[in-house]
Amino acid sequence: MHILLTGANGYIGMRLLPTLLEAGHRVTGIVRSISRFPSSQFQQFLESNQLTLLEGDFLGDLPPVPADLDAAYYLLHSMGAGSDFAQREADCARRFAEWIHCKQVIYLSGLVPEGPLSAHLASREKVNDILRQGSIPVTTLRASIIVGSGSASFEIIRDLAEKLPFMITPKWTANRCQPIAIRNVIGYLTGVLAQKETLGEEFDIGGPDVLSYRNLLLGYAKARDLKRFIIPVPFFSPGLSSRWLYLVTAASYPLAKSLVQSLANETICHDTRIQSLVPQDLLTYQQSIEKAFVRIAQNRVPSSWFDSLASGNLPPEFLQSVQVPAHGVLSDQQTFPLTTGRQNAINAVWSLGGTKGWPSMNWAWKLRGWMDRILGGTGIRRGRRHPAELFPGDALDFWRVLLSDPDPSHPTARLILVAEMKMPGEAWLQFEITGDQLIQTATFRPRGLLGRAYWYAVLPLHLILFPRMAKRLAAGD
Repeated sequence: MHILLTGANGYIGMRLLPTLLEAGHRVTGIVRSISRFPSSQFQQFLESNQLTLLEGDFLGDLPPVPADLDAAYYLLHSMGAGSDFAQREADCARRFAEWIHCKQVIYLSGLVPEGPLSAHLASREKVNDILRQGSIPVTTLRASIIVGSGSASFEIIRDLAEKLPFMITPKWTANRCQPIAIRNVIGYLTGVLAQKETLGEEFDIGGPDVLSYRNLLLGYAKARDLKRFIIPVPFFSPGLSSRWLYLVTAASYPLAKSLVQSLANETICHDTRIQSLVPQDLLTYQQSIEKAFVRIAQNRVPSSWFDSLASGNLPPEFLQSVQVPAHGVLSDQQTFPLTTGRQNAINAVWSLGGTKGWPSMNWAWKLRGWMDRILGGTGIRRGRRHPAELFPGDALDFWRVLLSDPDPSHPTARLILVAEMKMPGEAWLQFEITGDQLIQTATFRPRGLLGRAYWYAVLPLHLILFPRMAKRLAAGD
């Protein structure tokens, strides 16, 4: 079958794509920026034309719709993208419905609870309605919390349970949900493909366990052999809960707000027809956690919600150019000869941040991350998806990868990062390993007088930090 995959480099898309390709399907993936797609991982499929990539934006320019499509997966959403996310989601859905021509559309949505819907779930239902207004049969799968390495829900639960021995939690943690393992989500997404009984139908999908959010946290702690104490209190308002979640976890504030609003309702499957139509072994919550940590331990996490632009504050247009500005900027450049092998220096640069930290004054980077969090920025809690691998668009602490070319066979290996931290201006950090030297350049484009004052205020720190960092990277540290 010829299948269109929207959001091919998103969290679900990167899990679904290998499964479709291994099943022998021909896939056309549509992404906003091909440069952000990890093409090297799918080189054999690209070379054989089993996988084709298209660049397009359902809120902007789109390529012609591919011919002879059999089915399309609609995996686009804007949760966490700000207060206008509902309008953006509706506009994307309308544009997609007008653009697509195929025999089946498969849409992954959220479980609909009884009672009033949160803004997030109401938006998902609005998208479902828009897609169903067209002539193409839509198969809708509704899931509650998806448990898998890199998923927003799993990483937030992980943040809370790993970092807080004692937790004072709002009353919504007594509400119940029906978590589902990411591998079972993929199993349902592929299982309904071209199945006549699923055309035009809507299904609830969930795992075998129905748990309160409190028990999700305690269940994670049990799986990790952690002792955790949870004290529920009645005075946490949704706004206060959102700010608490934002400060304690790596979630952006818009995402935290959307999640808290959704958690006010119970999300449990009421329709179990899908289990007979697409039979599979459903993993328990504990098994889902164990599977997630197998991937984490092996550094085989294929996608993470942190790599979504919605996890930070960077406008999408910043990723359209990999040129660091040269005019109207302030900069610091450090050049050091390599005192180690070229590959060792490349490995050192491409391993920056995350759990390893930064090679010079790591405490200062952490302090800047905490300050950024307090100011409403991303902080450094996102870390990085992989300890040594970086692709364009990846999150790296409070940076975003613009360009990543570590190929040692090229004359120059280059890594360019753009800052997502809160500051009165824009900042870039560039590394070049060329010949027998490393060139490290920090560039700042100030916004008015406040921006210039900021640069000169931190300049004494930079005079110590940047030379030390470049020297250690040149030595492969």
